[in-house]
Amino acid sequence: MSVSSSGTIAAIATPPGEGGVGIIRVSGENALSIAKTIFKSSKDSFSGFKPYTMHYGYVLDENGLELDDVLAVFMPGPNSYTGDDTVEFNCHGGRAILGAVLGEILSRGAVLARPGEFTLRAFLNGKMDLTQAEAVAEMIHAPSKGAVQLARVKLSGVLGNRIEELRGRLEVLRTHLCVAVDFPDDELECLPLEEMMTEVTDAVKNISEILAGVERTRAWREGGLAVLSGKVNAGKSSLLNALLGRNRAIVTDIPGTTRDFIEETLSLDGLQVRVVDTAGLRETTDKVEQAGLDMGKELAQQADLVLLIIDGSKPFDLSDIDPEFSAQSGKCIAVINKIDLVQSIPSPSEVMLGAGYEVVEISAKKGQGIDQLASTIREHILSGSGEPDPDELVPNSRQAATLRRALAELDGLVEDIKMTIPYDLLGVRLESACSALSEITGEITPQEVLDSIFSKFCVGK
Repeated sequence: MSVSSSGTIAAIATPPGEGGVGIIRVSGENALSIAKTIFKSSKDSFSGFKPYTMHYGYVLDENGLELDDVLAVFMPGPNSYTGDDTVEFNCHGGRAILGAVLGEILSRGAVLARPGEFTLRAFLNGKMDLTQAEAVAEMIHAPSKGAVQLARVKLSGVLGNRIEELRGRLEVLRTHLCVAVDFPDDELECLPLEEMMTEVTDAVKNISEILAGVERTRAWREGGLAVLSGKVNAGKSSLLNALLGRNRAIVTDIPGTTRDFIEETLSLDGLQVRVVDTAGLRETTDKVEQAGLDMGKELAQQADLVLLIIDGSKPFDLSDIDPEFSAQSGKCIAVINKIDLVQSIPSPSEVMLGAGYEVVEISAKKGQGIDQLASTIREHILSGSGEPDPDELVPNSRQAATLRRALAELDGLVEDIKMTIPYDLLGVRLESACSALSEITGEITPQEVLDSIFSKFCVGK
């Protein structure tokens, strides 16, 4: 995606499919003139598009035939989302209708917007910094209410402002160093190394505080992964259905019914958790089933939580549990299923408790213990992180990686100051740290980084 804010772009801004309303967004230097050529007001007294006012009328094709009755609004630049003149048409939400109206707009000189191009223009026109632009996508893709709150803070510009404040203070230090290097014989005051150390260590502290929230809020931002693992006919598929409240997985008495994994998403009091039902564990010569078993093991290794599903009505031995999923791993819960049936002796619950596992007893068939299990899953995924602070600054993965680069340079700078390294070398460290911080807000972000960021947006945003 080339970095340009010229020309007029258009796209459907609402999701694909049928709905009550579908919105088409047009932005650029010719947005208003295009709107005037295709829009006919329902009022004879209509004299033009009054800004920020909904106008009811019709979109006409090139032959003057009415395509749809719409509400149109004109938002002149720079006081629009993109910073350019923008017109939005609120049409009926059908694919054919929206396609016809968009086609008419494109035939009048607009070009189809690429993913994220409206927000890219807002960034290029100074309406937002790069952290705010990324927050737009994070808001759209947020898997939970907590993730929405975290993105909302960044959308307000707080993270970008804090990064710019840090960078500004470091740039002042760099200026002092440059003066000392360029004019070594002049009687110009250079910032004492003690004061420089104080400023740098304070910047290290600030960046470390921002980075601390990344792992703490990961589950809210990305959701969690829970894998159901256990022997054939232990009731994994029945449990998945019980958690979902509907029949998603096929349940039979035939061992090996589930060969591939089945994945669904649960919403547990605002937390999104991907739950994966894997193939039942047993010895097999079937290549397809073995592939499913291998895939299930890989998923379990990646999971935040592994639910070890055990049939409480059958004899059980601790050796049946894969050593990788010991109680000491900290990510396994023993789920004793079929408690509505007569339990084997010794009971699996006693065996697993004795081995140090947390145990939840359920009957997937009868629905017993399902609510308790759901709460336990949520608690383990969050791992005590609690609800996200609505004012917390949490960088995304790109921002965090760039902050770590800056932090590494500043940590090195602290050591260099202690060793009284020459000023010019200290300046190199500072320049690298400042450059990294500038990438976060978009001051000097490379083209390929911008391409990567905005390609993840939906068309129309």
